[in-house]
Amino acid sequence: MAMPQAHGGGMLAAAGVLLATVVFGLPVRADASTRNAAGTANAAGTANAAGAGDGRVLFRDSVPTFDVRLVIGSDAVLRVRETVTYDFTDDGGRGIIRRVPYRKGRRLYEVRNVRSGSSTGAPARAATLRMPNSVRIRVGDEGRKVRGRQAYVIEYEVAGAFTRHPDRDELVWDAVGDTWEVPIGEAAVRVEAPVPLRRAACHAGRPPAVTRCLRHRDGPFAVDFTQTGLRPREGMVVRVRLPRGAVAVPPPRYARPHWRGTWLGPAALALALGGTALVARRRERTRELGRRPGALLLTSGAVLVAADVAAEVVTDGPWEYGVGDMSVVGIALGVLGAAVTHVHRSGASDNATVNGR
Repeated sequence: MAMPQAHGGGMLAAAGVLLATVVFGLPVRADASTRNAAGTANAAGTANAAGAGDGRVLFRDSVPTFDVRLVIGSDAVLRVRETVTYDFTDDGGRGIIRRVPYRKGRRLYEVRNVRSGSSTGAPARAATLRMPNSVRIRVGDEGRKVRGRQAYVIEYEVAGAFTRHPDRDELVWDAVGDTWEVPIGEAAVRVEAPVPLRRAACHAGRPPAVTRCLRHRDGPFAVDFTQTGLRPREGMVVRVRLPRGAVAVPPPRYARPHWRGTWLGPAALALALGGTALVARRRERTRELGRRPGALLLTSGAVLVAADVAAEVVTDGPWEYGVGDMSVVGIALGVLGAAVTHVHRSGASDNATVNGR
């Protein structure tokens, strides 16, 4: 009489394992890996660092200059133009990769109108790909290597980067990015606004950046920041505070939460777990039903989950998927179907063992 109880506990454990596998196997959301960087740019090539005999790290590739122009529009849209000078080694590279964030925590930005070029004649076609936290911009040609010093120009717009406070409209933006894998010799950031820039600051370094950048004012509507000797993974965070209403700041946009369901999904899952225990207890009755019920439950559950995931991915993209009632009901059906299938197969195995004797 102890055997059915053991099987019942095993069935519940198997159901829990299946549920955990499905839930934790979902695409990683940006909330789980939120970064404070405003962007990254790396050469699409090989490793860039080598060890020196005295313990120092010698970087083969480097960025001699990085110039950024941030133009704040009256519509609060940030128009960005970056000129990146990159020194490739003799091995060469196939261009550069720039990652511009569209998300910080649950806050969403819009990165759009991406354009690129090269003043040195290097291949400069821009290919974009939406990643969990950023828009990946590859500038170059996978089929063609370049060597020596190359200059790339990347232009894009960012909407939704401003935040409205009771007394001000504020922009916080890492103009360089803190995930460069190579050093930057000289970085310059120019900020232009439609109103006088009375409160603008810049700090360099790894998060939280604390080193003040060198500041140069160019009239009331523009300010320049410079920083030399940025080491790998050091950025330049610009903070601009404008009088409230100086620009038309739209309401902030936020990503939807991980859980998007109601009580229906958890209730269905609880019933499925209870049904799993019942199936384990009534093993003989379950075996009499044959293979079809288990297969039907598994198929129905898979169809529900697939339909829910597909609808979310089409609407919001693969990195914005959240668990809803349909997915949880599908998982519940899958758990129950797996239990029924397991009992049927174990019965067939027991019969085969008895007949073999």
